[in-house]
Amino acid sequence: IESPAAFWGSLATFCDVRFRRAPDAVLEHGDRWPGARFFPGATLNFAENLLRFRDDRPALIWRDETGRRGEYSYRELHEQVGRAAAGLRRLGVRPGDRVAAFLPNGPEAVIAMLAATSLGATWSSCSPDFGTASVLDRFGQITPKVLIATDGYWYAGKRIDTRATVQQLAAGLRGLEAVIGVGDLPGSISWQALTAETAPLEFAALPFYHPLYILYSSGTTGPPKGIVHGAGGILLQHLKEHLLHTDLHRDDRLFYFTTCGWMMWNWLVSGLAGGATL
Repeated sequence: IESPAAFWGSLATFCDVRFRRAPDAVLEHGDRWPGARFFPGATLNFAENLLRFRDDRPALIWRDETGRRGEYSYRELHEQVGRAAAGLRRLGVRPGDRVAAFLPNGPEAVIAMLAATSLGATWSSCSPDFGTASVLDRFGQITPKVLIATDGYWYAGKRIDTRATVQQLAAGLRGLEAVIGVGDLPGSISWQALTAETAPLEFAALPFYHPLYILYSSGTTGPPKGIVHGAGGILLQHLKEHLLHTDLHRDDRLFYFTTCGWMMWNWLVSGLAGGATL
């Protein structure tokens, strides 16, 4: 608090933040709150920082209520993100576009987020237990170019079908150019088709404050309000919390029970930057 430039500068070094262009300074206009700017001139890519490892250690382990279990190593995760990024690029996704997700917390959500942000797109997600109106209240504000959606999810031993909700979302979101379906979603581009082609993963170099995530207020005092989070700030804050607050290491496993509609999902996925297993 007393020495923010010294602290955040040393933290970025300690956490080995991968800058594409080094910052001109750590803090500019430090006497202005608001108005201060951290790491002016720096460029980086959030996904590149989360995918710094490409080895055979497990990156993701998942299970569902049917007993299905899956696992991706860091090498396999890198490949899957490259496939998804190539598919999004074919759909015309560019820096500044919004990619919205209506997905459960599973491997496709992690892969799609990393693919979108590798291209410089801004990610926003809702949980599939949200109703149509609740999702439109959120995604309707951000005009997503692409919607990635599930055909359903499991809860308390029951299969919940979301195909009708996705159809209503596709009809209600202006500017939407493509729907990618995880599962059986008629009229959508299948997840398998999106990720069909192997391609080298390229990371767009973007300003420190480039919009990474759009999250939302709870909606208890009127319509949910979109809250934009910058890539560099989120990366540094999450690295601080993972590496310093929780002492997370590569041999550790990180679990947080959350949906993609809560900010703890975004926090959880950042554990990849430290090389832990999610």
